[in-house]
Amino acid sequence: MGRRVLVVDDEKLIVKGIRFSLEQDDMKVDCAYDGEEALKLARENEYDIILLDIMLPKHDGFEVCRQIREYSDVPIIMLTAKGEDMDKILGLEYGADDYITKPFNILEVKARIKAIMRRLNRKAGGNGSERIVQKGNMKIDCESRRVFIGEKEVNLTAKEFDLLELLAMNPNKVYSRENLLNIVWGYEYPGDARTVDVHIRRLREKIEQHPSDPKYVYTKWGVGYYFRG
Repeated sequence: MGRRVLVVDDEKLIVKGIRFSLEQDDMKVDCAYDGEEALKLARENEYDIILLDIMLPKHDGFEVCRQIREYSDVPIIMLTAKGEDMDKILGLEYGADDYITKPFNILEVKARIKAIMRRLNRKAGGNGSERIVQKGNMKIDCESRRVFIGEKEVNLTAKEFDLLELLAMNPNKVYSRENLLNIVWGYEYPGDARTVDVHIRRLREKIEQHPSDPKYVYTKWGVGYYFRG
């Protein structure tokens, strides 16, 4: 069955082009042209991925992303016409999994969607054995992609979970930012290792009692990150 995608952009020609291209790959595409309509569709339907422009009428993309993250970990790729680093970092801070700067090549958009879908398929199509990581009062259920601190479930985005799972399944192994980009994102961000830093910071804010003094995800200064086994 084809994947279901929500495309949100107030530039109708861009939406039309993305929709046409994705439908050629047997994806079902819904479209929204402002933040209010996007939030309505996101609440009423289940999507496999959302392409979300930042500059939108009614609610901007940051606000749409923030509200969706309150109840869903659906992968979100932010679309931005601006090249400034701050826009990209803000998108990640609000819970986006990825970003693409306009003007973009539709083949790049499709490649990123497919990379995310492949990772999710691999997670869903495990070997049936239960994979659970227990560390202190944190439990990571890799099959259901759920994380608990004590009895409370922690809502992680897809990328945050992927990072945590990779580190936790390989305790005490230090991963550089570049390695994490290649493994978790599936391709290289030229010079954008801060993408990893932002996601690690958000992850720590959710799972660590004291994010500045973590007991799960550690920093190896000048090298990268690791999970203390």
